[in-house]
Amino acid sequence: MKVQRYAVIMAGGRGTRFWPLSRSQRPKQLLKVLSRKSLIRETVDRITPIFNLENILVVTVSDHFKAVRQELHMLPKSNFLLEPKGNNTAPCIGLAAIELTARDPNAIMTVLPADHSISDPGLFRRTLRAASHLSEAHDALVTIGIHPGYPETGYGYILKGKAINGPPGISAYRVKAFKEKPTLKEAVVCLKSGALWNSGIFVWRVSTILEMLERFTPRIFRGLQRIKQGLNGKSLGNLNPKVRVILQREYRRMPNISIDHAVLEKAGSTGQVATVEAKFTWSDIGSWASLYKLLPHDSEGNAAIGNWLGIYSRDCLVHSANRLVVLLGMKDAMVIDTPDALLVGDLKRAQDLREVIKQLDLKGYRRYLIK
Repeated sequence: MKVQRYAVIMAGGRGTRFWPLSRSQRPKQLLKVLSRKSLIRETVDRITPIFNLENILVVTVSDHFKAVRQELHMLPKSNFLLEPKGNNTAPCIGLAAIELTARDPNAIMTVLPADHSISDPGLFRRTLRAASHLSEAHDALVTIGIHPGYPETGYGYILKGKAINGPPGISAYRVKAFKEKPTLKEAVVCLKSGALWNSGIFVWRVSTILEMLERFTPRIFRGLQRIKQGLNGKSLGNLNPKVRVILQREYRRMPNISIDHAVLEKAGSTGQVATVEAKFTWSDIGSWASLYKLLPHDSEGNAAIGNWLGIYSRDCLVHSANRLVVLLGMKDAMVIDTPDALLVGDLKRAQDLREVIKQLDLKGYRRYLIK
């Protein structure tokens, strides 16, 4: 019997580190920062050569459904699974898994964030095929590992174990351990040891990830089972009011936890976690600093989208859709100009935007976080 392969795109994040361009009603995955297409549309277009449209599911929050559905109008409506709130990746992936179990208990599930940049789509697709082959052959939880370009402290690292035989031209390994968001000193050690960045792209059998959730995070698994019972064989893409109530209740009970912490780090000791070493260039576009690295630079290291002029300025990022932005004698600055809010800051502290969001909320500027 032919194994059905499904892609699940996680699109529930708010993208707070892209404020002020990103807001709660305009999440990062809907932004057009690298091309004329949104990040989530680029993600779908990247995988359609190997996944039928009816086999591509999107998990998003209820507040974003209308905008995401409009952006991905080519997908069946029943393929949009709505979370009552973003609760990190473990509940999100579990929700998609119970939906796919109803469609095909033997399915292979590829999980993709909605906001990545991939340099070589063809090579990316070959890597996904290889990961799918390994997952099926070894019943493994497979993660795509990326060659680190520098000692990044905002990413997780995969420590490789023994090599696994895989498709020709593909390097695959058992995972020895994970190191989540290390210090700079630890990140340097990870690089020297040959560790890989954890891309957050996963491939596994639907039945296997549910078994692992039951084993390592029973609170999430029990909640998923109660949701499944409430569905009574129906699809999550066609929820009735009764099931919506169950979904909201169970999500309040589930821990806010990533699939890495909930399952992968614990399952590493079982020898059932593997990684495929990717050859393509990758970025998760997690902050203005990561976008800066992807954009073309002038001779002074400046990168910009929109109208700008730099004088005696270097290594800066400018994003301005309308007004002219002029930099004079600036270094390592980011200037993000929108119609109602202007961000000027140190590009090296782009990760600290979460504190900005917190302070805006505390000081009565919440309206600038919404639209």
